[in-house]
Amino acid sequence: MRQKKIKEATLDNLKELDVCMDPLLASIPSNKKITLEIGSGKGRFITSLANDFKDEFFIAVERDQNVCYRLAQKRHALNLNNLLIICDDAEKLPLYLKTSKADLIQLNFSDPWPKKRHHKRRLTYPTKLNQYKDMLSPNGRVILRTDHPDLFIDSFQYFGTANFNILECDWNLPVSDYMTEYEEKKRTKGPIYQLIAEVKKHESL
Repeated sequence: MRQKKIKEATLDNLKELDVCMDPLLASIPSNKKITLEIGSGKGRFITSLANDFKDEFFIAVERDQNVCYRLAQKRHALNLNNLLIICDDAEKLPLYLKTSKADLIQLNFSDPWPKKRHHKRRLTYPTKLNQYKDMLSPNGRVILRTDHPDLFIDSFQYFGTANFNILECDWNLPVSDYMTEYEEKKRTKGPIYQLIAEVKKHESL
């Protein structure tokens, strides 16, 4: 979806709002539980978590400057010192997480890329999952939440190919305290699917 352009969402203003765009400038603690959300949208999910769990650290990743600007404003309004906003492509995330590892990678309503020729762009495609392994702690997990049944079903195969175990699977996820704006809207039209996976133990050794 094309984001509405915000005049103030310049690179200089993003820097003023402490949006990180350089792996060398990323300040990520190594002694806290870290949740990484790839594709944070308007940010309600990640900012709600950061606001409720001040002793943990959260990372929101978006490549669109307009989205990051809104996120940064929300972070400032809530005074969330435990939330890092990264404005960059997800492919570059390993550069940001060289010395710190994520305990949880959250994929909320990622683009399903329904056409077969675009499946490699999916955030749960095996090449992406293999990349996440380098960013996860030894017991780290990946959570996929989506309203797209084909993406959900295909992702079972993707996780298996990438040597992940499926720990939990829900074909009609109950309402929770932490939902995206998109999820709240889509719940009126059908079920929400969620799976939780972790790297198979023998591979993490």
